[in-house]
Amino acid sequence: MTRVLVIDDEPQIVRALVINLKARKYDVDAASDGATALQLVASRHPDVVVLDLGLPDMDGVDVIRGLRGWTRVPIIVLSARHTSDEKVEALDAGADDYVTKPFGMDELLARLRVAVRRAEPTAGEDVLVETPGFTVDLAAKKVNRGGEDVRLTPTEWQLLEVLVRNTGRLVSQKQLLQEVWGPSYGKETNYLRVYMAQLRRKLEADPSHPKHFITEPGMGYRFER
Repeated sequence: MTRVLVIDDEPQIVRALVINLKARKYDVDAASDGATALQLVASRHPDVVVLDLGLPDMDGVDVIRGLRGWTRVPIIVLSARHTSDEKVEALDAGADDYVTKPFGMDELLARLRVAVRRAEPTAGEDVLVETPGFTVDLAAKKVNRGGEDVRLTPTEWQLLEVLVRNTGRLVSQKQLLQEVWGPSYGKETNYLRVYMAQLRRKLEADPSHPKHFITEPGMGYRFER
């Protein structure tokens, strides 16, 4: 059963969401402030988070950043803030979707289903990718090297995930930039050089002679087991 964490300080919205979600067989937890929300994510491990930005103790964007330091749980922002800059800030911090208040319950539930579906491995996909030196667990969103978990930043993980899901295939620079940084990116190849170097340092036995993260000059990158 899918578990949803609702983070909002408006009781009527929380009540409406809880009723509608439970009626559709979701497990639901709720928090009215950021500190409680962060604790609940750590203890209850929700499959998706619905987050209001206007919390009493901290800004919702700070909650997103706090979560993205260690988890890739899908985050749907639900907020009365509707300017482009505010949406961009939340999405850049790591939110997966943005719904403005007032909202239609059917639309929100549809977006929630999409967020959960995107987070699940596709049918027939390897969820555990093993190399001689490290293992990538796509379902748990973890990397293990030499028996120890490797700490990756959210951006490093997103880059790794795109490459691993395309094992053996060339992924173009433009595709990587747009999938990891967003649709408005496509020419910032220096971003890729920096983050690929970081992945190699953390995962390759010899970062200067990589065996897994292969550069195809002028075209893109390829992951090999």
